[in-house]
Amino acid sequence: MKVLFVVSGNNKHYEVAPFIKSQGESLRAAGLELDYFGIKGKGLKYLNNVGRLRRQLRENHYDVIHAHYSFCGWIPLLTGTRRPIVLSLMGDDATGTFAGVNKITFKSRVLMFLAWAIQPFMDAIISKSPNIESFVYLKKKSHLVPNGVRLEQFSLFDRKTLREKLGMHPDKKYVLFLGNKADPNKNYALAADAVATLNRPDVELINPFRITHDQVVEYLNAADVFVLCSFSEGSPNVVKEAMACNCPAVVTDVGDAAWVVSETEGCHVGSFEPADFAQKIALSLQYASEKGRTKGRERLLELGLDAESIAHKIIDIYKSLLKTNKQTQPTLQSEQVS
Repeated sequence: MKVLFVVSGNNKHYEVAPFIKSQGESLRAAGLELDYFGIKGKGLKYLNNVGRLRRQLRENHYDVIHAHYSFCGWIPLLTGTRRPIVLSLMGDDATGTFAGVNKITFKSRVLMFLAWAIQPFMDAIISKSPNIESFVYLKKKSHLVPNGVRLEQFSLFDRKTLREKLGMHPDKKYVLFLGNKADPNKNYALAADAVATLNRPDVELINPFRITHDQVVEYLNAADVFVLCSFSEGSPNVVKEAMACNCPAVVTDVGDAAWVVSETEGCHVGSFEPADFAQKIALSLQYASEKGRTKGRERLLELGLDAESIAHKIIDIYKSLLKTNKQTQPTLQSEQVS
């Protein structure tokens, strides 16, 4: 089976978003052939990609097209292809972009409408979390498949050695915030206010943003507590990455974050109130001091959130589409030679 991932190609820091690349590599590891098609431009310039994609579909055989993000779903649809199209809703394309508690920006409501309008034309729709799936009104096409984590990418390292490498003081407790603090949805203010509320000189909030994947692994191994403070998420990979490194964590109840960390000693779900979030950080810090690391990796395996398990779920969706779309095979063959 050969699959084409249609993705945004606009980020200057990477060609394919790391979590999408991770999913693609897990599918390759499971035996699929896979290519990427990056969409360049924004707004109406997206339409310039229709011709490029049409040419690629003529020159290559793909059994399934898998678009990541609703905007990316419109491009293969507009090529007129008869191949099955799978759409992964990524988060804000379904739930909106939040600038505060229950505050959705006007611009994102336009994106939500486009995600709503495309659903009848998709062959399958994958949602990363229940809050996203609730946006899908064509339930027969709906599949709930969270993001998975390639556990082999998240090795467990000696914390003392890492702290020396990263310049972290051996006697301090570090609270790690990995999001872009300039992004209102990531809600850095909650982390800052909560740590300030603790009023402990031995506790420091760090935000090493724009770091490599290897550095993410290092910081998750070196930190005492990881925090996710977002107003809205889908299936945030960073929470699973913290669990893969057995890092104690405090998260807000967004997307599937609470479900992922629940029942894991040393991990807690906090509210958007700084005092409550600070209390949860204090509990995780206490756990880290007394017991060290969590059993986050075990929790991921219990939930089937390793990349291999998720890959097989996605492959099953592809196979079901190909089985029900056998009647389109003559059309697909004609597309290859036209």
